[in-house]
Amino acid sequence: MELRHLRYFATVAETRHFGKAAERLHMAQPPLSQAIRRLETELGVELFTRTTRQVALTGAGEVFRTDVRRILKAVDEAVARVGRFASGVEGVLRIGLTGSASYRQLPALARLMKREMPRVMMEVHTEMLTPAQESGLLERRLDVGVLRPPIRREGIAHRLLADEPLIVAVPEEHWLAGADTVRVEQLRHEDFIMYGATLGSVVNDAVVRSCLASGFYPHCAYEVTETSAALALVAAGLGIAVLPDSIRSAPREGVLCRDVEDALTVPLVLAWRADDESPLLRNVLRVLERNDVFPEGLEGVA
Repeated sequence: MELRHLRYFATVAETRHFGKAAERLHMAQPPLSQAIRRLETELGVELFTRTTRQVALTGAGEVFRTDVRRILKAVDEAVARVGRFASGVEGVLRIGLTGSASYRQLPALARLMKREMPRVMMEVHTEMLTPAQESGLLERRLDVGVLRPPIRREGIAHRLLADEPLIVAVPEEHWLAGADTVRVEQLRHEDFIMYGATLGSVVNDAVVRSCLASGFYPHCAYEVTETSAALALVAAGLGIAVLPDSIRSAPREGVLCRDVEDALTVPLVLAWRADDESPLLRNVLRVLERNDVFPEGLEGVA
């Protein structure tokens, strides 16, 4: 049974006339009649009753028409869907994000994708530091990453999203809670909550360099693997955490954020495989460009 024969049947069933159906199908009537006869023979039933004046569906024909409509609709939808996938307007975008980017950049990106590319589903992987995202991209487990450079592995392109200042998160009863701004020197005797030393955290590196510039090495009291865990320990009064400004976007009970006027900044970039030529990725990048997600006049674009 060929798909075209089902379309022939559906057209005759709709028009109830072989001549009109043939015109609609842009074919001669005799081949159409022969095709319907072959279909009936293959099925072993009569689909139409034919007279010189009219064509009518038999009971079996009515039942068959219901199923044929469903089949043809499914085929048409499949054809349309594969076309959308091929053109990059439908599909799954696998995105990795650092923990802090989950607070500010993820909601903004999700809203933008829903508005501009509603047929694209986002598969979100959070709390991924830069080395893990690099591996995810190169091993094709991620399509894009929101991470903090430097990027140490070849084959990854990126564009700058933001250059974020570091701020300090302190318990609400901390002695610095009443300050408007803080200097790094004031954190000299504090217990720091930091990412694990083996994780390769860019934020850790910036915190350490900021402290060294002020003449001390930070005392790490607790190591965490996730930003949310760091904030939970701050709320418990177990120490302070110096983190990117993005965490302000998700206030946490028991935690206050204060500017650190002389700390370093940490860039945040969107990264993807340099050899990825998928239409979906190209469309995503165009949408981000069109909506000014990439700031102009800032260095760090590659």
